[in-house]
Amino acid sequence: MKKALVVVPTYNERENLPPLLQRLLSLSRPVEVLVVDDNSPDGTGKLADELAAKHHQVHVLHRQQKVGLGRAYIAGFTWALEHGYDYVLEMDADFSHNPDDIPRLIEAAEQGADCVIGSRYVGGIRIINWPLPRLMLSKCAAIYVLYITGMPIADPTGGFKCFTRRALEVLKLDEIQSNGYSFQIELNHRLWRGGYKVVEVPIIFTERAQGHSKMSKHIVFEALVMVWKLWFQNGLRRSPRVAHTLGL
Repeated sequence: MKKALVVVPTYNERENLPPLLQRLLSLSRPVEVLVVDDNSPDGTGKLADELAAKHHQVHVLHRQQKVGLGRAYIAGFTWALEHGYDYVLEMDADFSHNPDDIPRLIEAAEQGADCVIGSRYVGGIRIINWPLPRLMLSKCAAIYVLYITGMPIADPTGGFKCFTRRALEVLKLDEIQSNGYSFQIELNHRLWRGGYKVVEVPIIFTERAQGHSKMSKHIVFEALVMVWKLWFQNGLRRSPRVAHTLGL
């Protein structure tokens, strides 16, 4: 069986980490986990080390400071490539992404997708406990990205994904510019523009029950600007190989 790694960035996720790892390690499809901790003040990194000492499937990557979600994922993806994983997933630590959906994402990659997005919007809206303004911001962002770039992805900012090794290698991670939600848009755009197969699988997204959202005005502004940079890059180019499915 090919090796799959789930990359989980953490910053003050001490309460969520133990139950999340328990869920991940009990999946029917075996996975390993890389916790990428940004020197959390609440001791998440130390707790991650303790859990890794008990479970050989758990690994920990410590960073000295919090410099953004995108940088954390790039560090995790680079580690995954260096250690020979075939499928690399990204997900939040706060249970907004259901660990039980991971086998479905990996299955879609096994069937030929280069990147699989756990989509909140393909085939309808499936979000629980978001206030209306947050939902409108997210949905309008998806429409904005589609209108400006032409990229036919219903949930371009979604952060629950599975990449094949090939996809991560062609992304040239050291060249990725963005960091917040625009990080997800940029990865999708690079694969779409390169003619790689991007598939959306429907999921149910649930707002975190513990901790605090990392959303900020800076993150929103970065995404607004990045979309125009991508428009300039693609020069109205469209890829015939993009797959946009309702599920597998």
